[in-house]
Amino acid sequence: MDETSKGTEYYAPIEFVAETGDEGRTLRDVLRKRIGISRRLMVRLKTSEEGLSVNGQKVWPNHKVVAGDVISLRMEAESSETILPQPMELDIVFEDEHLLVLNKPAGLIVHPTTGHYLNTLANGVMHYWQEKGERVRFRPVHRLDEHTSGLVVVAKHSLAQQQLSAQMSEGTVVKEYRTYVYGRPPAAEGRIDAPIGRQAEDPHRRVVREDGAPSLTFYRVAETYGEQACAIDVRLGTGRTHQIRVHMTHIGCPIIGDSYYLEERWNESEAAQRVSGIIGRQALHACRLGFRHPVTGEEMRLDAALPEDMRLLERELGKWAND
Repeated sequence: MDETSKGTEYYAPIEFVAETGDEGRTLRDVLRKRIGISRRLMVRLKTSEEGLSVNGQKVWPNHKVVAGDVISLRMEAESSETILPQPMELDIVFEDEHLLVLNKPAGLIVHPTTGHYLNTLANGVMHYWQEKGERVRFRPVHRLDEHTSGLVVVAKHSLAQQQLSAQMSEGTVVKEYRTYVYGRPPAAEGRIDAPIGRQAEDPHRRVVREDGAPSLTFYRVAETYGEQACAIDVRLGTGRTHQIRVHMTHIGCPIIGDSYYLEERWNESEAAQRVSGIIGRQALHACRLGFRHPVTGEEMRLDAALPEDMRLLERELGKWAND
């Protein structure tokens, strides 16, 4: 990140080299073809002093490109002024000038909400960037429930956010979870294709309902612990609120520790008694993410190991299986 003589700060330039097939096309068309740039971002780049340049010279979106031209995009630096920086231990899995991937602990909200301005992941990230001298806006590409642990991607600028959000919409981002549930599903692996909507009596609670949004979850049983519990690896086909929690309950396998979606019949079960006090939240962890890097195009595969509470749960369930 640097600063011009006029005092405007910019992120580091993102550069592309025009190919033979780009010859004679406008810069706007080339960028749409190359990276699918949005109209909104194009307007921001066009109106910025150093937003668009070819071979070091400022140009407009209708500039005709020649093969071999070096196209440069420079976005003005932004900061989340309303998010208060707060010192916090962060588990950073990956970071470069375009994105940050963190392993979020359970019990931490991703972004401040009304009446909850501190003790969120965003507060910790803003402090981290401030200490590094970086002026960056907090742009989470997706979120996890407060009591779900695991991988969260934060874009550092609008182009990275646009590119990653597009991959999310296209369904090309691989999101895998490990969870521990009561009971056993009807098959060792399968798909749950069941629409999810709000519950009429409690709008914060989601349920499977015919008029809900299309929701798809793939699962595979990784380990069984008698008939009372099992470990399941889950891959999301869609990303609805509480999707895994709702779908697991829907097939009769509510997530251990998830008091919000736990069926009453499991409260006094042998399984519930066995794991009581071991884990104080839903046993759900976002363990793996796969996506194309938003700028370089490199295939990214990132992993986050199980947190301590889920490892303890796994060990206890394992003892039970061996009894």
